[in-house]
Amino acid sequence: MNKFKQLVYIRPNVKEVKREFKLLIKDFKKAESYEKAKQIYLLLQNLIMEVATNYIIASIRNTINTSDEFYEDEMKFFNDELPKMMLMVKKGQESVLKSKFILDFDKEFGKHYTDTIKAAQKTMNLKVVLNLTKENNLKTAYSKKVASCKTIFRGEECNFYGLLKHMQSIDREERKEAFNSFAYMYEEVSQELDEIYDKLVEVRAKIAKKLKFQNYIDYIYLNRGRLDYGPKDVEAFRNHVINYIVPVCMQLYQEQAKRLGLDKLEYYDEDIMFGDGNAVPIGDKDYIVNTAQKMYRELSKETSDFFDFMVRYELFDLETKPNKHLGGYCTGLPKFKAPFIFSNFNRTSADVDVLTHEAGHAFEAYTAMREQPLFEYISSTSEVNEIHSMAMEYFTYPWMEDFFGENVNKYHYSHMAESLMAIPYRCCVDEFQHKVFENPKMSAKERRNVWHNLEKKYMPWRSYDGNAFFGEGGFWMQKQHVFLYPFYYIDYNLAQICVFELYGRMKEDKNTAWEDYYRLCKAGGSKGYFELLKLANLSNPFEEGTVKKAVDIVLEDLKTVTYA
Repeated sequence: MNKFKQLVYIRPNVKEVKREFKLLIKDFKKAESYEKAKQIYLLLQNLIMEVATNYIIASIRNTINTSDEFYEDEMKFFNDELPKMMLMVKKGQESVLKSKFILDFDKEFGKHYTDTIKAAQKTMNLKVVLNLTKENNLKTAYSKKVASCKTIFRGEECNFYGLLKHMQSIDREERKEAFNSFAYMYEEVSQELDEIYDKLVEVRAKIAKKLKFQNYIDYIYLNRGRLDYGPKDVEAFRNHVINYIVPVCMQLYQEQAKRLGLDKLEYYDEDIMFGDGNAVPIGDKDYIVNTAQKMYRELSKETSDFFDFMVRYELFDLETKPNKHLGGYCTGLPKFKAPFIFSNFNRTSADVDVLTHEAGHAFEAYTAMREQPLFEYISSTSEVNEIHSMAMEYFTYPWMEDFFGENVNKYHYSHMAESLMAIPYRCCVDEFQHKVFENPKMSAKERRNVWHNLEKKYMPWRSYDGNAFFGEGGFWMQKQHVFLYPFYYIDYNLAQICVFELYGRMKEDKNTAWEDYYRLCKAGGSKGYFELLKLANLSNPFEEGTVKKAVDIVLEDLKTVTYA
């Protein structure tokens, strides 16, 4: 494998791919033994991975620079062609379900595989191809729009991520000014974002209707692989959060206001934990990467091999720059068994969090790509995938002094508190999406009113200091998951509760906790959600008592960490 920047991108020849795929399916149906059928099916998998790898290379390069016209055109190509290719994959999966060797496939790969492809059959059909293409193009339009937003703040050109460091300044006036710039940038494009979301809601509702689902909620739950639970379970989970976590967060914010010497926290105060400033990394990007490499070499042999591989092939793009897509993510190049980490470093503790959180995703991908024989088994559903990422944040606690020096305890306190305090917001995002698709004809103004009321329910402490746009419900549109990854956001919460439990085990027996975690990573997506939790000795987050037990583990640490 070459370094990522040297990888050659080749647009797939769709006609040739389809021709080869049809021939392999034909041979698969003719196979006279299971071994021969399996051999052909794995060739089908290799063909899928070849196409997927080129798509991901184009996607990464497009997000690194959304103004690059070549890769913008390539994404338009994939937006048009991927839904058609998904139909092709569906035919391959149908062949497995109809095969006389179906029981042999179940025996070798587990019944979970056939369960997932049966579900996939219900969420993909020729009649929705044009709708899926339209959805993909709308998501691309959203990404390009928010990536192009910029403002001049105190003489510096900033995008959304460039403002974040100013929103964590110890100077309250600077925080407020940065917040107002942040809000204004969204307000300035809000009409366009509302129009994009109107169209996304409409096309998503049409997809569900054409596939004969009651609504988009039922469709997306199945599409996201939620075979073990449904909307009622998630609603019960959100209620556990209201009962056990919202009151704790109220208390934590009151303590934070007291530390900051304020009578009341405004939104722009929420991210500043200490009057003399949050913990920030003591080095630049190269220092952080070098320190992370040392950390992963010391954590375990498995993480040492993984991170050395990442560094060797430069599988990162970490620093914020003009026209770069917002946020951070991990993806994978299956042909090369290589993960890739994307981020927007902004000189805050989030820079270190990327190399723990996204590296957790990357470590699982690196591991599962070497353990699992099927493309579909490389990763699990997102409520499991986020366990991989969030747990790595806690496994790396012993090395945080190398990143934060004398402010390491500040970092520990902030990290634990913020992990807890983010949970109600994520529930707010989740219920917002449920309400939108329960009434997909809702106007932009009605959506803002829904968000405004949900904020009172989940975040009763939230105040925008008179900013009318956010104060009247505009804050929802700064969450890219609503546009790009519908109904994903609650999965962070389900994972976080499991990770709190695992962290409690880390404190008692780190080796056993690591064994549970590594076992989960190796399993990839080869089992269902509840089976994977059991494999890692984790509790079901939907059950009464699980949330409270997990929160108590964090509160124990928050009471004992000395940060002053």
